[in-house]
Amino acid sequence: MLRWIYKTLWLQKGPVLSSASGVAAAFVLVIALEAAFVGESNQIVGYIRHANADVWVMQKGVSNMHMATTFVWDWKVKRISELPGVKHATPILYVNTVVKAGGRNWFAYVIGLKPDGARAGPWAMTEGKPHPGAGQIVLPRVYADMAGIKIGDKAEIADKAFTIVGFSEQTFSMANSIAFVTFSDLEELLSISGTVSFILVDAQEGQDPRELAQRIEQQIDKVSAIPQERFIHNDFQIALLMGVEIVSFMTIIGSALAALIIAFTAYSQVARRRRELAIAKALGFKNQSLYLAIIMQTFIITGLALAMALLVSWVLLPAISAFVPQVTLAVTTASLIKMSLIALAVALLAALVPAHFVARVDPISSFKV
Repeated sequence: MLRWIYKTLWLQKGPVLSSASGVAAAFVLVIALEAAFVGESNQIVGYIRHANADVWVMQKGVSNMHMATTFVWDWKVKRISELPGVKHATPILYVNTVVKAGGRNWFAYVIGLKPDGARAGPWAMTEGKPHPGAGQIVLPRVYADMAGIKIGDKAEIADKAFTIVGFSEQTFSMANSIAFVTFSDLEELLSISGTVSFILVDAQEGQDPRELAQRIEQQIDKVSAIPQERFIHNDFQIALLMGVEIVSFMTIIGSALAALIIAFTAYSQVARRRRELAIAKALGFKNQSLYLAIIMQTFIITGLALAMALLVSWVLLPAISAFVPQVTLAVTTASLIKMSLIALAVALLAALVPAHFVARVDPISSFKV
């Protein structure tokens, strides 16, 4: 049967390559969607991850940063900084709003920084200074690329003008771009005083962040204290809720399309060789052997398609990132494993139709003229 598989595929190189290309296109769609989802999800927690506080303190009842609103009395910052196990406490103000620059509007998370709060500011810069002064703002580099703005230009938040003094890297996503201003400017913008949004707590060496979080909640009234890893998890779950259903639906569509193409190709090849299969069954070949031949054939087509999809994605995804910088793409080992498992499922599903056809082939038909 191996010879029959080789003969079937080799004599039909054109249809096989055409089918593999169609399946590869479906797989590329799945890979691109998964890359966009993973990339954007990682960006949602990018600020939390890079700020790298051991414990995040916020208003009681709040457990994440994405799309959240939280206010904590500023006197609690000093109280927290004096607790055993606390090395330093850095307060920030935070608001979800619209930033206008270069004639365009972007939804952004605006972070208000204290003069000594550089550790809560941008972690990678492409141009300018990382810590804004009064009336100044640091924006993502992608803003500059898309709107043609430069250092010294103006940006607006709620009709208040800021001078652009720097462009940060890794702070843009479609869901939450991050801009940085001074704490006092954001206070004025929000018309508030005496409150902070989050307190980034650095633990002393050897202090367990989970124990420190419990101590803060026990001794500081009406706050939530969450260790870094759990805080990242909470925000990432928000990202999953926002996008996982769409990505899962598109993955199902791409996989179903790939299965249909492979099934049609395998079925066509089997149908054209009905007489050969009838002869094989008349010579004593069991259905199990013929099933194995069909499954191997579909696996070969699917494997070829997967290899083509990975090659195309390896070239295509960096090109998409270069030409569409506002979309963050990330391909992980887990994504590739997921794609391989999808390909395996597609191959097995696609083999069902031609295998059923083989089972119905009548050996007697090989003797009919």
